[in-house]
Amino acid sequence: MPDLIFTSQQIHYSQLKCDLKSSTMSLAKPAMRGLLGKRLRFHLPIAFALSLVAAAAFKYGVTEPRKQAYADFYKQYDTTKEFNNMRDAGVFESVRTTGE
Repeated sequence: MPDLIFTSQQIHYSQLKCDLKSSTMSLAKPAMRGLLGKRLRFHLPIAFALSLVAAAAFKYGVTEPRKQAYADFYKQYDTTKEFNNMRDAGVFESVRTTGE
């Protein structure tokens, strides 16, 4: 008859054990089939849109101002004057300076 006598700790443990079993059995299994396709359908359009935004930001934030700066520089650039300055400085070996 000693098997029929339970202490309060044993009763509490057995109830806890039953509660854990029932709670783990009620969890749904994760959906593994089609998981990659589902994630791609969600993330691919976002990645595509972000790449277009980044490309547009680089074009109008970096390349267009750079092209405008080059255009402004070459509007005012005098090649003959620059050549004469370098010739007078003695940069060229095959061209005599104006003083010689």
